[in-house]
Amino acid sequence: MKVFKSILNTIPRPLLIKVSYWVRPVIAWWLKGDNFTDPIDGKSFRKFLPYGYGTQRENALSPSTLSLERHRLLWLFLKDETSFFTSDTKQKVLHIAPEQCFLDIFRKQQNLEYITSDLESPIADVKADICDLPFKDNEFDVVFCNHVLEHIPDDTKAMQELYRVLKPNGMGIFQIPQDINKTKTFEDNTITDPKKRAEIFGQYDHVRVYGLDYFDKLRSIGFTVDEIDYTKKIAPELMKRFALMNGEILPVCFKS
Repeated sequence: MKVFKSILNTIPRPLLIKVSYWVRPVIAWWLKGDNFTDPIDGKSFRKFLPYGYGTQRENALSPSTLSLERHRLLWLFLKDETSFFTSDTKQKVLHIAPEQCFLDIFRKQQNLEYITSDLESPIADVKADICDLPFKDNEFDVVFCNHVLEHIPDDTKAMQELYRVLKPNGMGIFQIPQDINKTKTFEDNTITDPKKRAEIFGQYDHVRVYGLDYFDKLRSIGFTVDEIDYTKKIAPELMKRFALMNGEILPVCFKS
């Protein structure tokens, strides 16, 4: 298992996406059980897979959808608290760096015009730089951009682009890895050693650790931001069954 963990966390993400299509069904069959349930597809397992850089989180990665804690939390929020899946009006959706666990489901939604974009992902429709998006002003009803901004040196420009393409009254959800014990975001471009960067920033390719001031930065761009700890609305037994992370905050943003 230790060897498997090491391999899983060192495979480049584009390759991991391709490989997972073949390996995922076998792993899901092997781990089938009743202890944990992925709310995205409703399948249950005796355990989830470990995941994480450095310190591994047990029961983090769903064997069926490859969802992590943050994906499952977002799914529950969208399903229970929004009209994302049920709206009679067609919504135009932009998904930056689309997560594999959502891709096929969102594409099949009849009420969505679903467009994905990323600079490198093999599953994205449009290859584009988040700091220079090839879309019109006020084009999208919903924009997802999750665990992307911590990779972007000029996150201000990226946020401005997300604001620009979102329609007035549109909703954006921009999750990031966040240290809620930090008041201020930390970044230091002088740290160049990959191992040191991974130690300080969580991954070698992260350029900052966001603190609680992340929400105010989004507000400075123009967004109205709701800091939603949706885990408080989920029963403890479901938190455990869905393998969610206590206290994770969803930054739900709106364009006035």
